[in-house]
Amino acid sequence: MDRLRRPAFDPDAKPLAQDETHAPAAPEAANLAESRAEPLELPPGAGRSRGVGRPGQGHRFTGDAAGGGLARALGLTQAWQLTRLAFSLAWLRLRAVRPWAGASERERLRRSLRVEAIGRVVATLGDLKGAFVKAGQFAAVRHDLVPAEAAPLLTSLRDRVPPRPLAEVRAVVEAELGGPLEAHFRDFEPEPLGAASIAQVHRATLLDGTPVAVKVQYVWLARSLSADLFWLRFVLRRVSRRARSFDAERLFAEFARGMAEEIDFEREAASARAISENLAGETQIVVPEVFAAYSTRRVLTMRFHPCIPVNDADRIAKLGVDAAAIVAPIARAYSRQVFVDGLFHADPHPGNLFVIDEATAGEHPRILFVDFGLSRQLDPKLRDEIRTAVYALMKRDAPAFLDGMERMGMIAEGRRPAVETAVATMFERLSGLDGPMGLGSGQVLGLKDEAKALLQDTPGIQLPNDLLLYARTMTYVFGLAQELDPKADVMKLCLPPLLQFLAQKPGG
Repeated sequence: MDRLRRPAFDPDAKPLAQDETHAPAAPEAANLAESRAEPLELPPGAGRSRGVGRPGQGHRFTGDAAGGGLARALGLTQAWQLTRLAFSLAWLRLRAVRPWAGASERERLRRSLRVEAIGRVVATLGDLKGAFVKAGQFAAVRHDLVPAEAAPLLTSLRDRVPPRPLAEVRAVVEAELGGPLEAHFRDFEPEPLGAASIAQVHRATLLDGTPVAVKVQYVWLARSLSADLFWLRFVLRRVSRRARSFDAERLFAEFARGMAEEIDFEREAASARAISENLAGETQIVVPEVFAAYSTRRVLTMRFHPCIPVNDADRIAKLGVDAAAIVAPIARAYSRQVFVDGLFHADPHPGNLFVIDEATAGEHPRILFVDFGLSRQLDPKLRDEIRTAVYALMKRDAPAFLDGMERMGMIAEGRRPAVETAVATMFERLSGLDGPMGLGSGQVLGLKDEAKALLQDTPGIQLPNDLLLYARTMTYVFGLAQELDPKADVMKLCLPPLLQFLAQKPGG
């Protein structure tokens, strides 16, 4: 079996996409260093003491990646870190008190300290790992609630952590699958392909020679999740009392539900299988096969495919693959998922989308989708409201659009006048265009940025998280097209599924 190179945790290395827990790509796609590690061969009766070398130094997060053991499970680690953060933020507020300074200087200082405060919050989330990193990623898409300065820092929150030693991984796999590791795998790479906030992925080979990627959840995650969620809810309630512009309980419920779903690998496997079946007609889309006999709620085993990230233009060009041949199948696949199926892969980024490295790639490139933990099945009522909103946009009917927002609970009590002003601004902007059906990728991305600004500048709007994921998924497709093939007409590619969606009856 080919050697795999050790993951580098060099802070100066090119950052990876968020949450790259399932990385079936070639070693280079996982930002690997030049040092080598031999694969662990598993002869019958192999001892349990075999481990891996220590990870490289300089990783982003501090502390023990196992989460602090008993102290973490009891919530003491979280309490200590959050108390330190609270004192740190209080000190920043004191630094901002300069009554002798002029108005312009006070405003400049206020902005500077605000960015510094956001940076300290993000660093604390990173240090606490697990649900706290997920909370940061959750907040990064909440343009309706998070200030503009916070979004770039939250987006850059690196989701990679030092890998856990093989002894821990072995213990989880053996407990979940039953019996020794060698009873299930011919060999099992000691160094993971990727390590993220909730799991790490190892390349392995089944007894029949099938290459697989094995995603193994951290043993400490389930033990500390209750305490993590307690503290996240506590913080969210305190923030909402100050801001008074969002429903903390509703927001927490959305996050907690998503977190519970994401750590359930059986749900992820079911989502992958369902999306694979839905996209069976797309011969250029590949969803890795799930091996149910080697998968549980905490271990997920899928077929391994050597591949290249979709944004690695140089390596893709060497395969003889044209950028346009990548954009079209991705656009068709996502528009079908979002508009027709209602079940969609909601975490598109270069760490989850790859071009399969195979001899036929030049003539028939195939796109690999991985990591289905953040998949969403839209509620039929939400789909109906989205359909109504699209019709309202096409008709320039702002009152109908606002009525839909109220039905979905998107407008806080007493805030409709301010929201009406924001919606009127958006509709006025659309009136100067050819209509939503004729927008190019650049126009869609421009409107996305304007919509983000309106959300951030209009208190009282709280969008359903699934709606934000829905919008983010499609805008990512337009952004990818703009990057890879600016001439691609993505709206034209998306139009057939969109028209099918608009023609569906309520509840469809």
